Amino acid sequence: MLLGTLGKKLGMTQMISEDGIVNAVTAVDVTPSTIVQIKTLDRDGYEKIQLGYGEANKISKPLQGHMKDLGEFRYLREVPVKDSSDHSLGDIVTADVFSVGDKISITGTSKGKGFAGPIKRYHFKGGPKSHGQKDKHRAPGSIGAGTTPGRVWKGQRMAGHMGMEKVTVRNLQIAAIDLESNIILVKGAVPGPPGNLLILRKKAERTL
Repeated sequence: MLLGTLGKKLGMTQMISEDGIVNAVTAVDVTPSTIVQIKTLDRDGYEKIQLGYGEANKISKPLQGHMKDLGEFRYLREVPVKDSSDHSLGDIVTADVFSVGDKISITGTSKGKGFAGPIKRYHFKGGPKSHGQKDKHRAPGSIGAGTTPGRVWKGQRMAGHMGMEKVTVRNLQIAAIDLESNIILVKGAVPGPPGNLLILRKKAERTL
């Protein structure tokens, strides 16, 4: 049993439940993926399924050999599986791996915010707004001690590139599934802009 699939964020909309409550939902396009590789416990040390998703304009010869004429995919990602022996190379994975009401985790790349200062990036307080301050309201302030250690500590929170990071949102609930259109509606927001690649995973059932 496969415990996940790949998708593409379409955008956000609203969905009205039967009791009249308006919920914000994210539409995810889960165009069928293809099983490209099966990772087993004996050979690889863990069990997962590698899926190919999306059409690539051009792929390298090593990837062509890896995909074994199954297609030319833009993305290759691994998703968890309950029992890898139930699947074979070339199998098609659709949205039916999920059901309405399932709790899933979605991983994607967050929106890039470009170069940002420490106040926007780390929510620093900033300097005083009076008493001789001039053009220093959004300055980072002191970034290290004096003689000891005599340098700036590694990992100091300073200005830099903000966003474009791998983000996982957990315990999102599936509100609706359209198998004909390959669209899943998920309650709440998911990482990244429209068109962003998403990895959807659900938890394996615990056995006592």
